[in-house]
Parts: sequence; structure tokens; C-alpha cells
Amino acid sequence: MTLFDALGFRWDRWSVPASVPSHSLERVCFRFHKMLPQFVWDASVLEGNPFTFPEVKTLLDGVTVGGHKLSDQEQVLNLAESSRRLLAMVKRGEFCLSKPVFTELNGIVARKEALEWGVFRGEGRETNYTPKVGLGEQGGYTPLPTLPGAPVLNPVFTEGVAALSACEPFERAIAFFLFGALQQFFFDGNKRTSRLMMNGVLLSHGIDAISVPAVKAQAFNEKMVRFDLSKDGTEMMVFLAGCHPDAESILQ
Repeated sequence: MTLFDALGFRWDRWSVPASVPSHSLERVCFRFHKMLPQFVWDASVLEGNPFTFPEVKTLLDGVTVGGHKLSDQEQVLNLAESSRRLLAMVKRGEFCLSKPVFTELNGIVARKEALEWGVFRGEGRETNYTPKVGLGEQGGYTPLPTLPGAPVLNPVFTEGVAALSACEPFERAIAFFLFGALQQFFFDGNKRTSRLMMNGVLLSHGIDAISVPAVKAQAFNEKMVRFDLSKDGTEMMVFLAGCHPDAESILQ
């Protein structure tokens, strides 16, 4: 099975930066830790969360912020906790592109927000409902079915991860994000969890993590709709490379 067949989408592999700066594990983890409030806020904006950046910083400092729904507050805290868990995995050498890591992070990201969290669709109590992915005025698409025991999703995940092992880390990281976002292994939190996995790959190889800036949220959403419709990841590959802190140099 080819790489594109295993993942369910394609991209122009020449569009992926061939040279990406790498650093020590300590250096990239330190930056991720220092940038955590920014990363959490960026991710919350992509979800339509109304918390401002100062409010996110206040909340992460352990001080409650009034005037917001508890569900919005919990989403921010879940994003922070899952990011910290990812950082701990990377520092200890425990991170890898595996189902246990993927499901553990989703169990934190989508806690109390999804129908079920921390399990693939079909592996929990709900074994029949297949959620449709809404694409606004473009309609939507229905991902692989939810079936008891996830007999379709599990081999797709296994084959996809195996195929990605042939890619260089930067390409592998972004491709996994698109893979997880497209295949919808969970009832909710797929993009958030898959971005964490993307950054886990990057950090583990001494490459700085990627965060989609809040100011690019609309562009991100528009490009993801086009990706979902076309199954061509080239545009998103270039876009996410452009969100990397070394974008100016690597895109050249």
C-alpha cells in the first residue's frame, strides 16, 4: 500500500521544506514551555473559544476568570493540561506515534466535551453513531463508520502510522495532523489531538513546535475545508510550514 493510499489523501511532496533547523531536546522543550499560554490561546481561538489571551494567562496562573461559561473554561484548561502531558512525554522519551499516546492525549483534550473521549469511535459505549463533519456552505462529509470495536478505524490507523515512518520528521508530523483530522478517529477533538501529535513528532526530533496563530484562524479553517473536500494536503502543508517560527528560512 502506498503512502497516499494508507493515509487517504495526497500532497505534492516537493512542497514540504527539505531543510528545517533542529536544536537540542532541552532547547525546544524550553521554548514550548515558555510559549504554552500562547499555544493554548491560539488553539482555543481555532475552536471559537471567547477567552482572550490575558484571560488564558490568568487562568493558567490558577486564577479563575468571570463572565465565561464553564465549558469554555474547561476547554482552555484541557488544552493546557494536554500540552503539559505531551511535554512530559517528550522529555522522558515516551512520545511516539502510537494509539496509546493518541488516545491518552484525546482523553485530556476532549474530556467532558465529546460524546466519549480517550477511545476510538466504536470502542466505548457508543458503537453506531457516525458524526458528520460539517463544512459550512460546502455541506460536509461522513468519515469512516463507527462500528463495535472499531474494526475499520484500527487498521487504518496502524497502516497510516506505518506508512508515515518512511517520511522525514517535518513531513511526517504535518501529515499525521492531516491524517487524524481527516479520518476522525474520535467523536471530538480530532484536530486538537492531532496537532499535539504533530508537535510531539517535531519536539522529539529537536524541531520547534508549530502553533497556528489566532490571527490566522480564518485562513486555517478555510484551508481545512478545502483539504477535506479535495483530499489534497499540499495547501495545508505549506500553510503549517508557514506557521513555524523558522518559516522565513525553511520556505526558501
